[in-house]
Amino acid sequence: MTLEEIIERYPDTEILKADGFDDAVIGIEERSGRLVYDVDMMIHILIKDEEMSEEDAIEYLDYNVIGAYVGEQTPIYITT
Repeated sequence: MTLEEIIERYPDTEILKADGFDDAVIGIEERSGRLVYDVDMMIHILIKDEEMSEEDAIEYLDYNVIGAYVGEQTPIYITT
C-alpha cells in the first residue's frame, strides 16, 4: 500500500510522516494509525538521492529520524 492509498483509506487519521521517505512506507499500524517504514529502503533512498555512503545513511537515520520522538504519532521503523 502506498502512502497516498493509506491517506485516502484513513482520511480522519492524523498521519505523521518522515519527510523524503514516502517510497519507504510499507503500511500503517491499524490501532494507532502510525505509519510503518522499512529502514533498509530508507537507507537506499539516502544512498541514491543524497549520495551518502551506507555508513553515513545509517548514522543519519539513527540520529535524525529513528531516534526522534515527535509525539504519539511517531512513525514505526522496522528492519526486514
